Amino acid sequence: MAEAALSVDGLEVRYGAVPAVRDVSFEVAKGEIVGLIGPNGAGKSTTLHAIMGLVAAQSGAVKIAGTQLLGRSPEAIARSGVGLVPEGRRIFADFTVEENLRLGLAARRGPRGRRSLSGAYELFPVLHEFRRRPAGVLSGGQQQQLAIARALVAQPDVLLLDEPSLGLAPSLVDDVFAALADIRDGGFAVLLVEQRAQRTVALADRTHVLANGELRLTLGPGDADDTEKMVAAYLAG
Repeated sequence: MAEAALSVDGLEVRYGAVPAVRDVSFEVAKGEIVGLIGPNGAGKSTTLHAIMGLVAAQSGAVKIAGTQLLGRSPEAIARSGVGLVPEGRRIFADFTVEENLRLGLAARRGPRGRRSLSGAYELFPVLHEFRRRPAGVLSGGQQQQLAIARALVAQPDVLLLDEPSLGLAPSLVDDVFAALADIRDGGFAVLLVEQRAQRTVALADRTHVLANGELRLTLGPGDADDTEKMVAAYLAG
């Protein structure tokens, strides 16, 4: 595997006395998608939030290009090169599509802003078409595209996605997964949390199965059609 863009080593997160994530370790290289799947409450979103500094980790290490992130603020982590697309999209409905995208540029200042916007419009042409409209008039799928594009315009080294297909119609799910493949091809390191286990396993370079806060299995793309392994993933808890 290529040098890790994101390295998570021995991550431990507790909510009070309750362990949420226990000794979780994995890596994501540039040009890779790594999936995290598992039942509700397995610790998938908590892992993303700990990487992003939204929840405190009790121990372990989270590094981007070798630099420790734990203990930093979410804003500092974003400026270090980590982008998060949270569950539920969280776009600004009253702002135009382009105003939403320009907010993403605040995480990374410099001469790449205009190129970043152009790249977002190339990836999601519908956003260019609707760039002057309020984001609230977009469909759910278009809002998800906007949320992903807003994270990408900051040109993060690592992109974290939390349930990007949640609530979308099947055809729009296809669009989102196709866009993720394009993002990987663009050289981004992507960590994908998803409930669509089979689709995630088929897309990702590796998919880790979380259950009760622990990594239980690691699956490759060829395992997506292996019924026995997929059942084991669903029943990992």
